[in-house]
Amino acid sequence: MKFIVDNKLSQKKMAFWFLIAIFFVILDRFLKIISLRDINLELVSDWLKFSLAKNYFIAFSIPLSGILLNYAIFLIIILILFNFLTNKKQSAGERSAYLFIIFGAASNLFDRFKYGYVIDYLSVKWFTVFNIADIMIVCAIFYLLLVEYKKK
Repeated sequence: MKFIVDNKLSQKKMAFWFLIAIFFVILDRFLKIISLRDINLELVSDWLKFSLAKNYFIAFSIPLSGILLNYAIFLIIILILFNFLTNKKQSAGERSAYLFIIFGAASNLFDRFKYGYVIDYLSVKWFTVFNIADIMIVCAIFYLLLVEYKKK
């Protein structure tokens, strides 16, 4: 009986995090559409700005690009999705992190196929330009690394 209760609780957690991930992807898509209108805003003085930046490369503007990169990213998303669907030994937190990676990467991949670049819109002074999908991916990866660290 305890397994059934735990499983239902786990399903509720997954549903909650699934809805949160969907919310962030919708927000990301909305902000990308807004940024395409060349709206420039100073959100926090000159430290955090909202403005369009076309990112033709991969994370942190590492100079890799092209159609082969797009298909490689697509393949990685499929592999992560396969892991998500088949690996039932993961906790709800780990599975939720994989959802965030899948949804964030899919949002950026959509940009690559539609526009030929990823739409970034949040600019941090002396750092980089990124979007909410990037935040989803990075936070989820850090969470998974923390989980692995705690296991050892």
